[in-house]
Amino acid sequence: MSSSNPLRDPADRRLPRIAGPSGLVIFGVTGDLSRKKLMPAVYDLANRGLLPPGFSLVGFARREWANEDFAEVVHDAVKAHARTPFREEVWQQLIQGMRFVQGTFDDDDAFERLRETIGELDKAQGTGGNFAFYLSVPPSAFPVVIQQLKKHGLADQSSGSWRRAVIEKPFGHDLKSAEELNATVEEVFAPDQVFRIDHYLGKETVQNILALRFANQMFEPIWNRSFVDHVQITMAEDIGIGGRAGYYDGIGAARDVIQNHLLQLMALTAMEEPASFDADALAAEKTKVLGAVKLPKDLGRSTVRGQYAEGWQGGEKAVGYLQEDGIDPQSKTDTYAAIKLEIDNRRWAGVPFYLRTGKRLGRRVTEIAVVFQRAPHSPFGHTATEELGQNAIVIRVQPDEGITVRFGSKVPGTSMEIRDVSMDFAYGESFTESSPEAYERLILDVLLGDSNLFPRTEEVELSWEILDPIEEYWDKHGRPAQYPSGTWGPVEADEMLERDGRSWRRP
Repeated sequence: MSSSNPLRDPADRRLPRIAGPSGLVIFGVTGDLSRKKLMPAVYDLANRGLLPPGFSLVGFARREWANEDFAEVVHDAVKAHARTPFREEVWQQLIQGMRFVQGTFDDDDAFERLRETIGELDKAQGTGGNFAFYLSVPPSAFPVVIQQLKKHGLADQSSGSWRRAVIEKPFGHDLKSAEELNATVEEVFAPDQVFRIDHYLGKETVQNILALRFANQMFEPIWNRSFVDHVQITMAEDIGIGGRAGYYDGIGAARDVIQNHLLQLMALTAMEEPASFDADALAAEKTKVLGAVKLPKDLGRSTVRGQYAEGWQGGEKAVGYLQEDGIDPQSKTDTYAAIKLEIDNRRWAGVPFYLRTGKRLGRRVTEIAVVFQRAPHSPFGHTATEELGQNAIVIRVQPDEGITVRFGSKVPGTSMEIRDVSMDFAYGESFTESSPEAYERLILDVLLGDSNLFPRTEEVELSWEILDPIEEYWDKHGRPAQYPSGTWGPVEADEMLERDGRSWRRP
C-alpha cells in the first residue's frame, strides 16, 4: 500500500496515538491525586490500547510497601475510580511493570534504589530508558526532588531515549517564587523536557474552543470588539475546602484558580489563529494575549475578594470558612475572587473580560460566556422585546460539557413577542464515545512528548505579573467580603458589574 494512503499517514489525527516504550514514576503516589486521577488514568490508557505492552509504573513514597502492596493499592484505585470497565487481562499485563520504591525525598539511598529499579525495568519490560517523573508533591518539595533526580543521574538522557518532568500546579505563589522554581527546574531539565500540568487544558470542551473558533466560518468573523460586548469566565464550586486547610489557607481562590485555569481559558478564547496547532505556535499566541492584558486603574472598583460564611448548601447547614478545621479565625484568605481585565490589542480593545471563581457557590459549573452587543437598531417595539436578553455563545466546560447558543425568537401566537431561546450541543448526546478524563490525555501527551496542552515558562510568569498587583492591593485593603454559603458570591461582585451596566450570568 502506498505511503501516501491516509490510512497509513502518521500525521493523520484520526488514528489513535499510541505511546512508545516508556514508564512513569509517580512521587507522592499515596496522595489523593494519585489514587483518584493518575493511577486510574494509566489503567484507562492501557485499557484503550494506548500504552505499550511493557509500560511500567513506579511508585515512590514513605510507606513501607512491597511491590505486591503497591499493586494492591493501584488495583483498589482503579476499581474505585477508573472510567473504563475493569478487564483482568489488561490488569495482568499492567501489573508486570509495577514497582514500588520506599523512601523520603532527601534519602540518597532511596534514589539509588529508584535508579536501579528503572535499570531493571529497562531490561525486563523494554522501556528503552524512557521515563517521565510525575511530581505529585507539595510545591515546597519540588526543588529537593528535582535536585535528587539530577544528583543520581535520573534526569540524564542517553542517546535515543528521553527523560521528562511533570509538575503539578501551583507554579509558585507569586512571580518571584515562580521564577525561582522555573530556574531550579530548568537547571536540570531542558524546557522541552518540562511539562506543567493544568488539568483544565486536557478537557475536551477546552480543546473544543479552538475547533469552535477556527474550524467554523460562522463564529470567527464576529469574535471581536465590533460584535462582542463582554466575556464572562466562571469556575464555581459548590463544596468548601474539605480537608485542604493546610494547603488552601494563605493561597486562596485567585492564586489557586485564576492564575492558571481562568487565565489559560481567557488566552484560548481571545488568541489569534495560530499558524498551526503545534506547541510552539499555540504558546506564541497565548503568550501574546497574556502580554497584552491591561489591569484596571482602580483595583478597588474592578476586583472583589470574598469568603464564604455559614449558610445552606444542598439542603444542609454549611459552616463558614473561618469555622473550618485548621483555619485561623483571623484569616484573610479569599474563597471567592472576581476580577475585570482588558486585552489591549486591535481585536479586543475596550471589551471587558470578567473572571470569577469561588467555593460554596450555587452549583458546580465552569463556563465561558461570550456575550454579544445588542442590535444597533430594532424595528420591534419595546413591549415586543422586553424579555429579550443579549445573544451569547456559552461553552460549558463542566459538568454538562457542550455549547449553548442563545438568541431571540418569536413566541408562537398572533402578537409579535420575542424571547430568548437556546440551541444546545451536548457531548453526551452527539457522540457515542465518552470523553476521556483530562489526565488520560495529558499523561499520554507526556509519554508522546506532545506539549500542546502544557503552559510554558513565559505563560506562567506573565500570569503572575497579572495577578501579583491585585494580590498586593488586597493585602493592603481590609478583609474579604462575606457571602452566605450556597449563594453566588458577595454583593460587591454584583455591584462591580452593575457599575458597568452588566450583570453576572446565573448558570
